Amino acid sequence: MAASSTSVVAATRGAFGAIGEFYALSADTARAIFRRPVQVDEFGAQALFLVRVSLIPTILMSIPFTVLVVFTLNSLLGEIGAKDLAGAGAGFGAITQIGPLVTVLVVAGAGATAMTADLGSRTIREEIDAMEVLGIDPVARLVVPRVLASTVVAVLLNGTVCAIGIVGGFVFSVYVQHVGAGAYASGVTLLVGLPELVLSEVKAALFGLVAALIACYRGLSVSGGPKGVGNAVNETVVFAFAALFVLNLVLTAIGVALGGTVL
Repeated sequence: MAASSTSVVAATRGAFGAIGEFYALSADTARAIFRRPVQVDEFGAQALFLVRVSLIPTILMSIPFTVLVVFTLNSLLGEIGAKDLAGAGAGFGAITQIGPLVTVLVVAGAGATAMTADLGSRTIREEIDAMEVLGIDPVARLVVPRVLASTVVAVLLNGTVCAIGIVGGFVFSVYVQHVGAGAYASGVTLLVGLPELVLSEVKAALFGLVAALIACYRGLSVSGGPKGVGNAVNETVVFAFAALFVLNLVLTAIGVALGGTVL
């Protein structure tokens, strides 16, 4: 019993210690953002890298999500004789639900894991230690460009998903479920407008920011060689999914309180 209690206490201390280290890294990153010189080249390289690993999964996930949501909404609208509102349902679903949800899945499942693997491999090769010996701050040099790149790419991915959702909803509604094209187009802006789109993009930006911070923390804290990198990648998926879905819940509640719209 004593050994079991000791292990529980050690695990609890380790968990709280990891949370403290994560917040310390987040604070260091916030301070380093305003430090010169700005790592423009690294930011561009990381943004391109994230687009390369995230764009195709985003497109492939957006299409089935769009078809599912549009089919369900149009079936319900058809039952009550309101198929002319198909555009309103598609716009509402794409901007307030499909966009943020797909962004969460892609940013956490593709972008963050790739970032963790990259930094983790640098850590076990002792590149991070070498940078510190040379007087180079790893946070300013490596973490800040990745966090900013992830934030920007997440916003772009969310916009892409919203566009795919509206256009895909048009194709599916008009050519499969025989909704009038004019009725669809006129109904898109009935339930959503610029404020809802802006809040959706804010969600995406925060998703990208948090996922990148989690990925950078796990990548920089890797130990145990190549096996440790694999474990860190797996943990990044779990931690990022959990954090982003909680963040989505909080932001949705705030959106409802402020605007009365389910965001």
